[in-house]
Amino acid sequence: MTGEVHQGIGRAAAVLTALGESKTGALRASDIARAIGLGASTTARLLTSLEELRYVRSDGQLYSIGSAILELASQGLNHNPVHRESRAAAEELAHRIGLSVNVGVRDGASLVYLCHFEGELAPKAHTMVGMHQPLHASGLGKCLLLDLDEEGRRSLLGDDLPAYTAHTITDHARLTEVLAESELRGYCLEDQELALGRLSIAAPIRDADGIVAGISVSGRLSLVRELDRDELAEQLIETADRISVGLGLISARPQRR
Repeated sequence: MTGEVHQGIGRAAAVLTALGESKTGALRASDIARAIGLGASTTARLLTSLEELRYVRSDGQLYSIGSAILELASQGLNHNPVHRESRAAAEELAHRIGLSVNVGVRDGASLVYLCHFEGELAPKAHTMVGMHQPLHASGLGKCLLLDLDEEGRRSLLGDDLPAYTAHTITDHARLTEVLAESELRGYCLEDQELALGRLSIAAPIRDADGIVAGISVSGRLSLVRELDRDELAEQLIETADRISVGLGLISARPQRR
């Protein structure tokens, strides 16, 4: 019985994943069946149950994510102390500097975005909230690696660091050097390591026990290079420090170990 329950949960999760990953919006039942590798009748039964529970919604032909998923996501964010403490500060920073501002936390061997706000200079047609990114190839991710030594990073990420562009750091020894430089200057930098034409500056967010999140400003490479990086970094670090104090860090500038 347990195996049957687990199988059912896995299949339902596969349906929701297919809907969430769709690049074209709502999907037909036949499209979902092909995406998850199940028969039409099994998929139809799953969709009927999920629709009754409001996890999916349908207009009779096309299916999409339902309101129950949105409610759960909202509740999860509202229960998260980093999101609660950083949301207003991140939004204010985005409006002030005009760039995108993101807050992310570590989720296993990757990072997941908790907050995403666009400034007038960096509009986006989609939200980054809930999306995952690699730790070693992003500014936010590097912040979340600062508290680990090289052995700890190898244990978490594995020996092979995948390349996303020609600029991605794929060597652990080099990553160790870059993180040491980042810790000294107070922020991490990602220059086209995850996507060409993008630049990101990120600062760690701490609570009383250590680094719990990161906050970044990002935008088109040509745009960010025209701005005063030192000024951007100063405003970013000030915002990170303010959030850190709100999370229980007694001193915004932790003592060097």
